[in-house]
Amino acid sequence: QVQPVESGGDFAQAGGSLTLSCVPSRGMFGPVGMAWYRQGLGKERELVARIANTGATNYADSVKGRFTISRPSGANTVFLQMNSLKPEDTAVYFCNRAPGTSYFFTWGQGTQVTVSS
Repeated sequence: QVQPVESGGDFAQAGGSLTLSCVPSRGMFGPVGMAWYRQGLGKERELVARIANTGATNYADSVKGRFTISRPSGANTVFLQMNSLKPEDTAVYFCNRAPGTSYFFTWGQGTQVTVSS
């Protein structure tokens, strides 16, 4: 079964940038919408950004204008470019199928992003 493998998380200062990557543990994600989610300590997992198979994107209000989700054509990787980072962006970031698709992949380990003020 496909499981997303996230990477790229790190420590960053407020105002800095990070780029997260997500690849499948095996095979391909397939022609489905994908998304990035995050879960802060003691908080529920929330949707950060999504990209449809058409390439259309949507973002949570909290990251709009700062984060960019992409999935280059022909590439089996989903990226999240994060700019102007804020301490409130600190969380474990996960990728998976977008909400509304028929099922989720088994969740991966995620990648930790920590932003200091």
